[in-house]
Amino acid sequence: MTYRTPGRAGVLATAVSAALLIPAVTAATPAAATTPTVTCTSAKAGLAAKLKKDITAALANRRGTVAVGLYDRSTKTTCTLRATSAYDSASTVKVTVLATLLWDAKKHNRYLTNTEQSLAKAMITRSDNDATSKLWKQLGVTKIKGFLAAAGMTKTVPGSGGYWGLTQENVTDEQKLLRLVTAKNSVLSDSARAYILKLMGQVVSDQRWGTPAGAPSSVSVHVKNGWLQRSTHGWRVHSLGTFNGAGHDYMITVLTQDNSTMSYGVTTIQNVAKAIHKDLVPTTSGVTRYTPTDAPREAFVAVPPQG
Repeated sequence: MTYRTPGRAGVLATAVSAALLIPAVTAATPAAATTPTVTCTSAKAGLAAKLKKDITAALANRRGTVAVGLYDRSTKTTCTLRATSAYDSASTVKVTVLATLLWDAKKHNRYLTNTEQSLAKAMITRSDNDATSKLWKQLGVTKIKGFLAAAGMTKTVPGSGGYWGLTQENVTDEQKLLRLVTAKNSVLSDSARAYILKLMGQVVSDQRWGTPAGAPSSVSVHVKNGWLQRSTHGWRVHSLGTFNGAGHDYMITVLTQDNSTMSYGVTTIQNVAKAIHKDLVPTTSGVTRYTPTDAPREAFVAVPPQG
């Protein structure tokens, strides 16, 4: 076969063509990021598919960024969405503060003092910020990190400069915490777990919104919520809840941000919660479902002036 050597014009034309092609290749539009989807597994036939469908439907057309965690021991059911995404904790970190206090007291073989008990009750049942700040300062970040390590909450980062509400948390770690609180383990004593659940069960009515929405009257409810508005990502609105009864033992974490208002985030969380409770515990005769206050409240946590 005979090859013809191109003349000067041919070489230039080839070079120009190649040059024109190169930018087109490098400037190609990257593939759009895949939107995270709800993932569920269950030992109960059909439950995982139903939960995935209903949680997805609850989030349809909702703006904002939502992370969800569900675990039910009785049916070995797990659902997750954005489980590893980090969020500013706001007041949900108060459960971690109380768990750290009890974990540290156990290490030193002592009971909580009357003052500590008073602060703990105010911190959880009324979301009192001053009480939280006192306990945070008393414990110090080293002890808090010690508890996080013991609990396997490896991605939770305590807020710096005393801004405990800016602790970075994710669904995976919060679900680990709720698992510790609700079942026997070597990190928290049985009495410590009972104490945490007792206080989470006594949260004042205007702060019992979020994950308890739609919970059947046949289960006990324990909750801790938080919200926070910042210049970036708008409103963070979060809810942690544990539920026991009617043959179930489950916990729900919903973390949200990029909400336009506080109430918008609350509604998003409650839509998800209602779907989960309905699927896990279908209504039976004589069972009512919890309707949260229509005027939800929560403590505003401190943030740096520029935040």
